[in-house]
Amino acid sequence: MKKILILNGPNLNLLGKREPGVYGNQSFEDYFGTLKGLFPDIELHYFQSNHEGALIDKIHEVGFTFDGIVINAGGYTHTSIALADALSAVTTPAVEVHISNIHARESFRHHSYLTSRCKGMICGLGLRGYELAVRYF
Repeated sequence: MKKILILNGPNLNLLGKREPGVYGNQSFEDYFGTLKGLFPDIELHYFQSNHEGALIDKIHEVGFTFDGIVINAGGYTHTSIALADALSAVTTPAVEVHISNIHARESFRHHSYLTSRCKGMICGLGLRGYELAVRYF
């Protein structure tokens, strides 16, 4: 059975409450139940933190044993060389996901330090981007 980690960064714990016009009105915990139902033959794990070091620790923890990492690093996407280095340091492949289209937003959101360390990026498709990333693996 494949093991895939969904890793969410800062402020994604507020999905369903935070800027519903941009991020929708469903919590990630509710959506995660939907994902588990879509993929009964995949062992899905979920971790969210507002702390960069905790996200790096989780990448290190699963990065040599899991089959995939689906990462939405939130604001750290645009600032964290350390997260990019963590993805480079492990053997587990990653797919980057963004709920909104980061290229249609403020210019500072157009650059991602993670993209070059990932197999691909899905953005602008709402929560469905997570499903598509899991399907990739």
